[in-house]
Amino acid sequence: MKLKVLFLACAVVCGSGFVSPPLALALGLVFGLSFAHPYQAQSHRMSKLLLQASVVGLGFGMNLQQIVQTGKLSFVYTFAGICGALLLGRWLGQAMDVQSKSAYLISTGTAICGGSAIAAIAPIVEAGEEQIAVSLGTVFVLNSVALLVFPPMGAALHLSQAQFGLWSALAIHDTSSVVGAAAKYGTAALAIATTVKLTRALWIVPLALGTAALRRSKAKIQWPWFIAFFCLAAMLNTYVPAGSRVFAAAFKLGRIGLTLTLFLIGASVSRETLKRVGVRPLLQGVALWLAVASISLLLIMKGVISL
Repeated sequence: MKLKVLFLACAVVCGSGFVSPPLALALGLVFGLSFAHPYQAQSHRMSKLLLQASVVGLGFGMNLQQIVQTGKLSFVYTFAGICGALLLGRWLGQAMDVQSKSAYLISTGTAICGGSAIAAIAPIVEAGEEQIAVSLGTVFVLNSVALLVFPPMGAALHLSQAQFGLWSALAIHDTSSVVGAAAKYGTAALAIATTVKLTRALWIVPLALGTAALRRSKAKIQWPWFIAFFCLAAMLNTYVPAGSRVFAAAFKLGRIGLTLTLFLIGASVSRETLKRVGVRPLLQGVALWLAVASISLLLIMKGVISL
């Protein structure tokens, strides 16, 4: 009972609006690594739904015209980055002797959008629970590191808001961590990171269809419907000025919801998760992530990739 009260108290604090996203994640990690999660199944379901609702809420603070323009400019970078990450991930998985399905899921999660991509692709490749757990565990651990490390790195490298937003969107796995890191860096970075990241997330659909065709799988494809609602929210914010107060409140709730989501995600990373991940899948995930992050950062700083 005391553990449940402690968990709920931490959740309330993180949902109060007075806690930053990185602090919420850190608090979640401390809880998850110190105690047995009292609401593991419920927390997993809630974090997924809350993330999607929070992204929609953030849409009420975006300008649709800017989203379309950013999406057009980032299309080529996104496509090239996804192809490169998938090919490099495949090679690293073979080189490190990682089980093929786990290696593909880790590569997919790194290339597109972390846990969402893994959840969409796993039934198509008929991955087992252990393979899914290993892949998700690897991505969650790296997400946690990225959210804490990227903002101070961006500041140390004197990245502009646009540069950091683009880098975080191209180099961090999950949407939650991308938005969390960008929100910490600045409002302009948040707008760019969210738009580019959701552009990446749309590639779940063609990748899932392609994977299903190659494997001749009849598994149901999970469509990222929340992205359409994000665009609808941005459209309302852009063309319905009369609702500005309501939209501002929805945007604020979206940021609070995201902060709470990060606490829930952090709390789900337990010692058992770290043990289950194992050394080789984690090494593959780390090597692939470092390569993607380093190459994208170099290209952004050289001006090869820009918005």
